[in-house]
Amino acid sequence: MAVKIQKPRGTMDIFPSEALIWQKIEEKATDVAKRFGFGEIRTPTFEELSLFKRGVGEVTDVVQKEMYTFQDRENRVFALRPEGTASVVRAIIENGKTSDVMPLRYFYLINCFRYEKPQAGRSREFFQFGTEMFGTKDPSSDATVISLADTLIKELGIKDVKLNINSIGCPECRPKYREALVEYFKSHEGELCDTCKERLKTNPLRVLDCKSPICSEIAKDAPKTIDYLCDECHEHFEDLKEYLKAQNIDYTVNPRIVRGLDYYTKTVFEFICDSIGAQSTICGGGRYDGLMEQLGGPSLPGIGFGMGITRLILAMQASGVLDEKLPEPLLYIAPMGKEAKIKALSIVANLRNEGVYAECDISQRSLKAQMKYADKIGAKYTLIIGDSELESGKAQLKDMKNSTQSEIEIDNICKVILGK
Repeated sequence: MAVKIQKPRGTMDIFPSEALIWQKIEEKATDVAKRFGFGEIRTPTFEELSLFKRGVGEVTDVVQKEMYTFQDRENRVFALRPEGTASVVRAIIENGKTSDVMPLRYFYLINCFRYEKPQAGRSREFFQFGTEMFGTKDPSSDATVISLADTLIKELGIKDVKLNINSIGCPECRPKYREALVEYFKSHEGELCDTCKERLKTNPLRVLDCKSPICSEIAKDAPKTIDYLCDECHEHFEDLKEYLKAQNIDYTVNPRIVRGLDYYTKTVFEFICDSIGAQSTICGGGRYDGLMEQLGGPSLPGIGFGMGITRLILAMQASGVLDEKLPEPLLYIAPMGKEAKIKALSIVANLRNEGVYAECDISQRSLKAQMKYADKIGAKYTLIIGDSELESGKAQLKDMKNSTQSEIEIDNICKVILGK
């Protein structure tokens, strides 16, 4: 007995009816990004492992636990991309784009890979819409990127979404905060989960983001990043809030948002949709002013976000706006006999060349089966062609909705259909 082959755990098969939803999101995301002056960038699915170690951070969960890595025939070590930002930065540096007109603005629609426990809204191969802006540190650029995400979410019809913002400071003020944070969590170290005990040594900010109920409860009274900001970071954050208000974007300051990657500085933000369950963050991002330098480029401040496509779909479903259905043909031709099929294929080809969805039988169905099929696929009109119709040059065009029929010249069918 043949072994049944299944898709890898944490991946998905997407069929035409579902793909319509994906296409709608991708088309809308592209449209909104272009309105904000962003152009599409495409980068490799895999990169050198060192890129993500240097960019994402060696002590992050992504690098330590979640990456898919492999060795090629020349013993070089690569990784399937776990996120999009590091690849974009590498591409900018490698291709000399740092000399282009600033700010640089890119968007992408990509698949990423992380070894995580699959659940609703989280898979091992996941898909993202992301944006990156480099070359300006003004807080109005933060507000612009947030506005792009806000615009897309609203235009997709997603409801009950909340924007949470925070500032995690910069290399100047973060050490004082880190010191206060470690001191606080040290007094609760015995209660923390094993992962957070390790994080306390390597990346204490990540303790604030732990999903363990016990750690979350302890973190409620932890020192807040916004209480330790230097003057520059404080002013940046206050200006951001003003710019968001100017664009009528509601927000909540949430001092527990820190994001999971090492490269973030100053602004961090998340769009939350509680109606989709535990994986409620449908968009997350922030500023990363030192990442370009960290990866060998010039000093070039940056900000961006990643938005999970599957979570957007869940949020659209919860908002009752998933109304996509497969396209229905304007005309279905039921031929009887080879000569009729030749004529049917010719007519269908002409209609398709005019941008019309049309079909004819290609499965040798009986006439009765063909009419049932036409009804199932939602054809608006049907046309039966046999020897007598070919001889007379006329056939009956049936309106499937109201069951009315009208006689037409077969050679004029394209004009008739396109004119209806």
